[in-house]
Amino acid sequence: MNTEIIDTERNASGRYKVEVSRGENVDSVSSEWLSRPDDEPHLSLVDPFAPVEDRADRSRTCTVQNTAIRVEAHRDNSEKLGLVLPDADEPIAPAHWSFGQLSSLVGAPAAYLRQLSAPLLGINLQYGLTSHRAEQIKTIEVADGRTELRAVTGPDYGRIYDHEPVSAVQRIAGYGTADTRWKVPGVLDWSTGIYNPRMDVTKETMTLYASDRDVFLFLVDDLNPIETGWLPEPQPLGRCGFSEITIRHSKYAASRFAESSPAPFIDGIRAAREKIVTRPDDNREDFLRKRGFSEAETGRIVKTVLAEEDRPPESVFDFVQGITAVARSKPQQDARLVMEEKAKGLLEKVS
Repeated sequence: MNTEIIDTERNASGRYKVEVSRGENVDSVSSEWLSRPDDEPHLSLVDPFAPVEDRADRSRTCTVQNTAIRVEAHRDNSEKLGLVLPDADEPIAPAHWSFGQLSSLVGAPAAYLRQLSAPLLGINLQYGLTSHRAEQIKTIEVADGRTELRAVTGPDYGRIYDHEPVSAVQRIAGYGTADTRWKVPGVLDWSTGIYNPRMDVTKETMTLYASDRDVFLFLVDDLNPIETGWLPEPQPLGRCGFSEITIRHSKYAASRFAESSPAPFIDGIRAAREKIVTRPDDNREDFLRKRGFSEAETGRIVKTVLAEEDRPPESVFDFVQGITAVARSKPQQDARLVMEEKAKGLLEKVS
């Protein structure tokens, strides 16, 4: 959730008050906290790193024809099925996730196949694999006491192993336990609006998760608020920017991840701050009207910046902040998106 700090005076414990109603809800962290089982929260970035790196070391990928896969009964239990891949000596058991992918490949609902007896399931699965048009698939197998088929994807799937994003975060945040500026967030008392950044790290307050197929990491720098603006008394940054990078699992996904960096985002913000587009005597409304904003919107944008910065907007960054604030007040999503696209367009012109 993005929040706006409205009272920056801290008491001896470092607590401060925030006005959550003036921010934007981003509930991905809350949903992870609610849905993760007890064995997935970790107390530091060290805990999840070792097992996910070890899992990658024990994995093997290969590309095969789906028609070359054989379905066999388990040697020790005829009620269990295994898949025999080309050049493999032993059948391997599909994981829950990969079974769903395999079911999709043969065009049958996974929920339906899971209800069948092992012999009937084997017949249906084998028929689907051999009668389906021949195409290459990529498999990943992990040996963990027993070899398990973890994923069945297209041949051009670009895999980013879990330990790679964990390692990337470690380079910035260390262990994630305040050994650097970055740490697990504190706790907000919703009844009072008081945020306490200093809390004991427990599995109940943890925001570092790793399962057998994914990781989710969330850290904050809440002990070092950013000061901005030209007010008589500098204030912490009010509205927090929310930036998201999505990398599709194409064949070049791994190299794109390795080359990704926050530097372009930071450089873009710096350029927006330095790009002065209106001078003291200029008409701010004219600047906005020429860029497609209505008369009512231009007035609200300028007033918003005046209220927050105690001066009229001058830089691209000033205008983008004001536009974003007004967009969030729009009751209709389409109207919000239109304004946010205009703000994005202003940023792109200076990046």
